[in-house]
Amino acid sequence: MSQSVLEQLLEMGFDKERAELAVKKSDGLPDAMDWLEKTQDTPMEDLLAEEEVGPVIAKVEGEAVAMSLVCNECGKKFRSQREAEFHANKSDHADFSESTEEIAPLSAEEKKQRLAELREKVKNKRANQAIADKEEAKRNEQIRQKATKESQDLKEELQRKEQIKEAAKKRQEKTDELEAKKRIKAKIEADKEERRRKAEEAKAAREGRAVPTAAPPAPAAAAAPARPTVNHSESRLRLQTKGGNVMKTLPSDTTLFEVAQLLETENGIVVTKFISNFPRKVFEGTLDFGKTLKEAGLVPSAALMVE
Repeated sequence: MSQSVLEQLLEMGFDKERAELAVKKSDGLPDAMDWLEKTQDTPMEDLLAEEEVGPVIAKVEGEAVAMSLVCNECGKKFRSQREAEFHANKSDHADFSESTEEIAPLSAEEKKQRLAELREKVKNKRANQAIADKEEAKRNEQIRQKATKESQDLKEELQRKEQIKEAAKKRQEKTDELEAKKRIKAKIEADKEERRRKAEEAKAAREGRAVPTAAPPAPAAAAAPARPTVNHSESRLRLQTKGGNVMKTLPSDTTLFEVAQLLETENGIVVTKFISNFPRKVFEGTLDFGKTLKEAGLVPSAALMVE
């Protein structure tokens, strides 16, 4: 019978060493399953140590025949020593004695009912464990998704900073280029003036006359009315947002990406695209946002819808 109980326990998925100890500690499959349920969280080392000690059982006096065992701490009676040992492990009771009272064995129907109850307990326990495992997997997935989102946000922030840095570098390069062109033009004009002066001096020396000095410029006959100068180094923008119009005057070398960052910083608006109606143009993506206002044809003024 012990071998049959062991096989059934192994088929249910219990560990072999723990199942063997359960068979030894109990009397039949129901008792074995009760013992396994009771000791499921107890390490095998502790169970083996308890096995070596065992409960203390007092013998009956005289020539009387012991028909059962009784727990002196709670009064419960047992048909066999295995049942008493199982009770001792389950309740931590250690005081037992033999009894001459005979306990009627369980009927086949009672055994069947008890076995069905124990199988239902195992089934419910495994179902609860499956639910717990599912919840644990869900929590782990939420942690993974949060870590992924934080990593993506950090990556996007680094990209934004790199774009701002690249735009600033581009503006500085343009400024340096203009300054270099101005210096070269001034040097060319100075060289031309120097050559002209030397040619005049040489001509005057050949003709035996004094070197002419440059006459001061004659005053203008009548001052012409000053014409207003048009400053194409700036752009006046009317930005149409969901919260209303936003007016900005920015340098013409400002990139659309910087305009979007300005709206996000000052107005809390996240920009994905700019739309111009006259003429119809849509500015979106890294390529368009890398353009300056001048390159995008938004100088000296423009009206843009913000999305």
